[in-house]
This record gives sequence, C-alpha cells and structure tokens, in this order.
Amino acid sequence: MTGFSEKTSADVVTASFAGTPDPRLKRIVTSLVEHLHAFVKDIEPTEVEWQQAVDFLTATGQMCDETRQEFVLLSDVLGVSMLIDAINHRKPAGATETTVLGPFHLVDSPPRELGADISLDHNGEPCVFAGRVSSSDGTPLPGALVDVWQANGAGFYDVQQPGVQPERNLRGLFTTDGAGRFWLRTVVPRYYPIPDDGPVGKLLAATGRHPNRPAHIHVIAGAEGHVPVTTHVFVEGSPYLDSDTVFGVKETLVRPVTTVDDPERAARFGVENPFRLLEFDVVLAEVTR
Repeated sequence: MTGFSEKTSADVVTASFAGTPDPRLKRIVTSLVEHLHAFVKDIEPTEVEWQQAVDFLTATGQMCDETRQEFVLLSDVLGVSMLIDAINHRKPAGATETTVLGPFHLVDSPPRELGADISLDHNGEPCVFAGRVSSSDGTPLPGALVDVWQANGAGFYDVQQPGVQPERNLRGLFTTDGAGRFWLRTVVPRYYPIPDDGPVGKLLAATGRHPNRPAHIHVIAGAEGHVPVTTHVFVEGSPYLDSDTVFGVKETLVRPVTTVDDPERAARFGVENPFRLLEFDVVLAEVTR
C-alpha cells in the first residue's frame, strides 16, 4: 500500500526516489516533486486546466528546431534564465556583470581583424564599438578574446533572415591589442521582439506583457587565468530598458552612443569624422584556486 492521498502525495512520491544512486539527482528530483506538488495544491487546477498545461508544454517542444529553442524563450520570459545566470556567475565587486547568452549566439563566430566592419548589410546607423579588457586590478589583458554579435538596424539577427542578411552578419571574434584594447565598426543596434509567434508569445499576450528587448550588443570576453564573462551592452535611451522581457538589463551595462568630433580618433578607427561611438570596458575576475 502506497498510502497516496492529497495530504501525503509528495512524501509518497519522494520516497520512491530514495534509492537514487546519484546524490545530486536524488536531491533534484526530490525537490522538484516537493515544489511541484505544493504548487498543484496551491493552485488546485481543474483537469481541463492541467490538460491545457500539458498541451502548452507539448506545443513548446514542437516549436523547437535547429535555429529556435522555445524552451529557452520560456525560461527567459519567466526570469529563470537570469536567475540561473546570477547563481552561477557570482562575481567580485568591480567585475563586469553577466547576462543571459540569448538564443542567437553561434559557436563559430568569424575571427576578424581589429577595426573590421561586422555590418555586412549596412542596415543601421554606422558606429564604432570600442573598449578595453582588463583584470580586476586594472591590468590590461593583451590577447583577450572578445566575441560580439547583435541585431541589425531593423532589429533582426542574421539567423532570423536567411537569404536576406549575409551569413555571419554582425558577428565577429576579436583579439585585443597589446594594451588590451578592441575596436570594430558596426551599426547602432535596434530594440526588437523575441519570437512571439509560438506558445511563449501567446503566454505573453495572455498576461498583458510585451515581447520586446531593448537595443544591445552581446559580448563574450575571456583571457587566460580569468573567468570569462557573457554579457550585454545596452544602448542608453533605448525603449524597454525598464521592462526587458527577459529581465536582462543591469544598470552597470547601459552605455550611451555619443557623437565624436575628433579627426585623429576617426582616422585611427578608419571612419569619417564626426562619428558615432559606443564604448564599453570589460573587467574580468581572476580564476581562484
């Protein structure tokens, strides 16, 4: 006899996992059952509502393919992705804060020379993106890798518009110079909606939430002996900074796009003067042993 009842349900089910040989897995499934049963008892869903929940998760899985991960979107809009990021990337004071990777990163970003133009379709307002990578004590980090990717001036990533945008548009892997500096030519990114034609979009609409993200450039930076950081640079003044649908905005990551009138700097960056500039320095924490 299992003794299963509304009152004992969680205890009975967690007891069935008592023989799980992996301690971490045992802790995970036990906590999952306890919280899930508590949620069900709190909500008391009807059988129709529970079937709707099953159908929602089924549709979410069916929406996933090689270029789209609907479950990642679901995790994002529920704030779980940012919570997991916060738990797994606790940094010392002064180190650049992290954000979520997002669904549009490609592992094989094309290596490019410093100063290269990553905007292959020139859709957007031209600007220079520049900064420096340093250690937490201020020491510059020559040879650091800086992986960047972004949406174009219309708010789309290359993988969203195959056949429209050139492949690897607005993507690049850069190596900092002897002073830890990086610079590249691009366009000012635009705010955009996450894909909202699936179950996650329907959930947002049903709850009165918008699907939009503020304008940003993605950055992954890393150097030997330091903890790599995955982050965003958000454009100051962009719509939705205060209501990012994936909760990714942090105040320390917001930067202005300024207009610079400096012929010498323009020549160094390989652009016409005056020019638009977005600056962002990255501070990496040292690996602790």
